[in-house]
Amino acid sequence: MKRRKPTEIIRAAPQCYDGLLTGISALLDAARRAAARSVNSILTTTYWEIGRRIVEHEQDGQARAGYGEELLNRLSADLTAHHGRGFSARNLRQMRTFYLSWEIWQTPSAKFEARVICPTASGKSDFEKTQTPSAKSAIVIAPTRTPIEAGQALKDVFPLSWSHYVRLMAVEKPQARAFYEAEAIQGGWSVRQIDRQISTQFFERTTRSKRQTVMLARGRQRRTEDIVTPDEEVHDPYLLEFLNLKDEYSERDLEDALVRHLEWFLLELGAGFTFVARQKRIRIGGTWYRIDLLLYHRGLRCLIVVDLKVGSFTHADAGQMNLYLNYTKEHLMLPDEGDPVGIIMCSDKDDAVVKYSLGGINARVFASKYMTNLPDEETLRREIMTTRRAIRARLRKE
Repeated sequence: MKRRKPTEIIRAAPQCYDGLLTGISALLDAARRAAARSVNSILTTTYWEIGRRIVEHEQDGQARAGYGEELLNRLSADLTAHHGRGFSARNLRQMRTFYLSWEIWQTPSAKFEARVICPTASGKSDFEKTQTPSAKSAIVIAPTRTPIEAGQALKDVFPLSWSHYVRLMAVEKPQARAFYEAEAIQGGWSVRQIDRQISTQFFERTTRSKRQTVMLARGRQRRTEDIVTPDEEVHDPYLLEFLNLKDEYSERDLEDALVRHLEWFLLELGAGFTFVARQKRIRIGGTWYRIDLLLYHRGLRCLIVVDLKVGSFTHADAGQMNLYLNYTKEHLMLPDEGDPVGIIMCSDKDDAVVKYSLGGINARVFASKYMTNLPDEETLRREIMTTRRAIRARLRKE
């Protein structure tokens, strides 16, 4: 009997193969999510323990004025030298705040849980009245000097990612912080979702509402933009810092190809552009952003911030660019350089929009000095449209 080739078998049973492929893809996605969450659990527990050790060390040296800040700066320098990124004085300060804001509890079933500290009128934590999400009473574990092995003694005690807790720490009211944490755990909120609920004062609106059940149900609804892909979970900036991994980021094929081509196009114009960074990661407050392309113009002696969007231009794009320019001016610009310039490029299905953002530059100065050195908006718009059509044609062939 003649044996059939593997390709013939696949053609003979396409539905069986499609099911196999779908099942394996789902398995891999689930495994990647589980791996990211497992590491995030260890990360968060470790940061809580770092915060505890910092607080206890500070208490030993509390007689010295300013000892805490001196300690954080020294610790930051030494940890960065030994362990790489993620240990700035700001980050260590967050770990310290994290320890002071969350207590570890032990339920009657001997399981560990973390809860927000909610002070009473007396200023002490309201341990007696606080309950776990399962309504079971809990006993607080008094802080101890016994070192905790990260990921073992307190494994899975923090169910949310470190990115969630960083956002929660920005909430001033402990009661509101506890509310958002509980809702995020119950509803499986992404960081984007919890950020939106905090920004729109969901806690305050719910507590004032006479229809709290309806409000809670609406708040738990998940939007399309709230869904986090496995790739986003694995490439969480805090996770990459904790593992001291190279910060790589995968954009959608079209957007990534456009950014790379525009980089080449601007550098090849012969107008003095030099490359600085692609997908430059910056943190403003507790939120991470990525600058698509950062260039330097030798003639103008200033940084050029390029932001590309696949979609229509919105006022939010202009606001985000201003945010980037303010950050660049404060943290990336050298004393002898001029104010940075922003270029917003939006590539829609049938058209493209290119706008220059001046930051703090006077409009007349920009028109007379900068635009004699920079490509005009129409030139960039035509290049985007031509490149987009070429990339789409190539992707269709592939």
